[in-house]
Amino acid sequence: MERQYDLVIIGAGPAGMAASVYGSRAGLKTLLLDNGAPGGKLIKTHKISNYPGVKELSGVELATSMFEQSTSFGAEYAYGDVEKVDADKKVTLSDGTVIEAKAVIVATGTKERLLKIPGEQENIGRGVSFCAVCDGAFFKNKDVVVIGGGNSALEESLFLTQFANKVTIVIRRDVFRAEKKIQEQIQANDKIEVIVKHIPKEILAENGKVSGIVFENVETKEPMTLSCQGIFPYVGQDPNTVCLEGLGVLDDKGYVIVDDSCQTKIPGLYAAGDVIQKELRQVVTATNDGAIAAQHAFHQITGI
Repeated sequence: MERQYDLVIIGAGPAGMAASVYGSRAGLKTLLLDNGAPGGKLIKTHKISNYPGVKELSGVELATSMFEQSTSFGAEYAYGDVEKVDADKKVTLSDGTVIEAKAVIVATGTKERLLKIPGEQENIGRGVSFCAVCDGAFFKNKDVVVIGGGNSALEESLFLTQFANKVTIVIRRDVFRAEKKIQEQIQANDKIEVIVKHIPKEILAENGKVSGIVFENVETKEPMTLSCQGIFPYVGQDPNTVCLEGLGVLDDKGYVIVDDSCQTKIPGLYAAGDVIQKELRQVVTATNDGAIAAQHAFHQITGI
C-alpha cells in the first residue's frame, strides 16, 4: 500500500464502492479501505428487490458485482482498520500506518444497537446474533425470537423461517414500522407469531447457551418468559464514527453533518451513506451519496 493518494475512501459498502467508481473513473488516485469483507450490510442481506434495475438479487451477489466495478477503473482496495482521521486528511490505521490524501470520504456505515440488558453481552455468539443471513442455519428446527418491527427485523424473520421451527417477533408498540408488503408476508407465514407491547428485560442461558428471554408488558408491567434457542435483536443502528471524534463534524447521535455535496465543515473531508444525517438509509441512497461526494472531491482537487 502506498502512503499518498488523491482520494481515500473509508468503508467498502455501497456508498464507498460508488465513490470508488466515480473517483477512479475521473482519474483520481483512489484507495478504498475496509476492515472487513467488501459490501457492508449487503453481505448480511438475504434479498434485494428495491434497487433500480435489479428485480431481485441476493445481497452477496449485488455486493460482489459492485465491488468488481469499484476496482475496475484503477482504484486500489486494501484492508485497513482506521483509528483516526485528521483535519488535514491524514488517515491513521491501527497498525500505525499513516496515509495522506487530498480528500477523504468516510463511508463507515452503522453497527447494530445492543439491547443493553442482562445476559446479552455474554451470549453473543452463543444464541444471540445480529445477522440472520450469517447464522440462521445454526438454528435449524429450533425456536428463535426476533426483536424489532422495522424492515430489517421482518425481512430477517422471513429468512429465518427457512431453518427455524418457529419465529416469534416481539415489538414494543402494537404496529409495525416496516413496509406493507413485508407485513403481509409476515401475516401469511404460519411459522411466525407476533407479540406486541412487550420489551426485553433479560436473556436467559443454560450450559453456556441461550435458553430463553424475559419480556415485560409495557402496559401492565407483567413479565413474560419465552423459551428459545436464538435471539435476533433489530432495534436500531449506531454510526461507526469514532475515527472522526474531536473534529466537530458529528451530531449528538454520532452521525456526520454534511452539506448538499456530502462535505463536512472541513474542506476535503466528506461522508456518505448510512453514516450521515438523513431520513432514508437504503442501498440506493448510499450510492447516491458516494457519487456526489466523489464528484465534488474531483472538482475540488483538480480545480475543474
